[in-house]
Amino acid sequence: MQLKLYDTLTRAKRPFKPLDPANVRMYVCGPTVYDFAHVGNARPVIVFDVLFRLLRHLYGAEHVTYVRNITDVDDKIILRAGEEHPGLPLNEAIRRVTETTDRQFHADVAALGCLPPTAEPRATEHIAEMRAMIERLVAAGNAYVAEDNVLFRVASMPDYGALSRRSLDEMIAGARVEVAPYKRDPMDFVLWKPSKPGEPAWPSPCGIAAPGRPGWHIECSAMAWKFLGETFDIHGGGIDLVFPHHENEIAQSRSAFHTPVMANFWMHNGFLQVEGEKMAKSTGNFVTIHELLGSRKFGSNQWHGYVLRLAMLMTHYRQPMDWTVDRLVEARENLKEWINCSVGFDEVAVPIPEEFVNALSDDLNFPAALSFVHSLHRSARHRTNVERSREMAAILKWLGIWNGEKSNDVYDYGCDVRRGPAEEDIRPYIDARDTARKAKNFAEADRIRNELAKMGVVLHDTKDGTTWEIAR
Repeated sequence: MQLKLYDTLTRAKRPFKPLDPANVRMYVCGPTVYDFAHVGNARPVIVFDVLFRLLRHLYGAEHVTYVRNITDVDDKIILRAGEEHPGLPLNEAIRRVTETTDRQFHADVAALGCLPPTAEPRATEHIAEMRAMIERLVAAGNAYVAEDNVLFRVASMPDYGALSRRSLDEMIAGARVEVAPYKRDPMDFVLWKPSKPGEPAWPSPCGIAAPGRPGWHIECSAMAWKFLGETFDIHGGGIDLVFPHHENEIAQSRSAFHTPVMANFWMHNGFLQVEGEKMAKSTGNFVTIHELLGSRKFGSNQWHGYVLRLAMLMTHYRQPMDWTVDRLVEARENLKEWINCSVGFDEVAVPIPEEFVNALSDDLNFPAALSFVHSLHRSARHRTNVERSREMAAILKWLGIWNGEKSNDVYDYGCDVRRGPAEEDIRPYIDARDTARKAKNFAEADRIRNELAKMGVVLHDTKDGTTWEIAR
């Protein structure tokens, strides 16, 4: 089945055809490192990690480039640094906040089973590209300098708003437009602004004497350009980024490079709420990944990263999701059963079943893919169907919800991993073999012995009957 993806810009699910099959390119907006990532932040990280895996499967790992940025200069970071380290110089305080938060983010997403992106650029390392883009935009008449700010002139982009499809009034409200006398139009947004004393600062573009720092939107446009080119295949993120962030990225990049699109596909995961309510610190239901992994704040359990990952995949990525304890319990029980019938069967590599790949190729249809895993488990649950158990093991590892570990120690979410089949699984084979031997059908008896050997079962014929054990 050909890969099909839903494109937010065209509001259609379309066949995916890369610009260059030898270099499939995807950009996803990453974290602003001022606070621990919450469970809502985990959703795009996991969704686009699965897409990254699927693209690598379809086009080859060496032919896929996945860029996920880190925003390490931002108003929120500056505010948090001042609050947490009031006695330090601001730049030193910012460094401490971003280093701590960045380190925790990477530990959290690794626990969620996510692969590292191909590149993970930091905004502060690409100021030169941002200045270059800004100067292009000013030279082309798409931006202007006003009181040491550089602003994008929204009126210069005739189809501005096509991604979000909002009216002008809705866009003004959604962007929380800053009222400033130097703006030519209320919708114009900042590309570069002067830094206040003590804030991070770099030489400004366009001959501005005062040092300054970039606006948020230009950062992603510049880093996408640096690593993926003027136009690339997929741009992803949460639905909350459609406006104004992604709308502004499109305006900047298309205007700077005179291209019809910035990305051929715009993909967005749906909102997440917690136990039926919007997540907010004020309501007490704000839950971080770190807390879920290492505390009892949410429910009565600590939760393994693989459980969190599977729980996130139980809803189609474009649909809203309600993050509940019941969801986590269901994911934990399913994962327990799946791993029980997979342990020991991952030593022989087998292809990922085509039906599973086809489900994901239909716009990352997670529910359909997991439905196939459930059907596979029904065949493999007694560990007597070697082929199905091997396929289960391959899928769990491919999907990032199991690493092949055989020790119970890692399963702090309560998995009781079996080391092999139980008596009730093996006894029907032994009875059938005894019947064959009594009928002197030794070929059938040998076939059954060989089938059990494939499952790691060794038979011992004694005067009192046949016993069995797991091969050592």
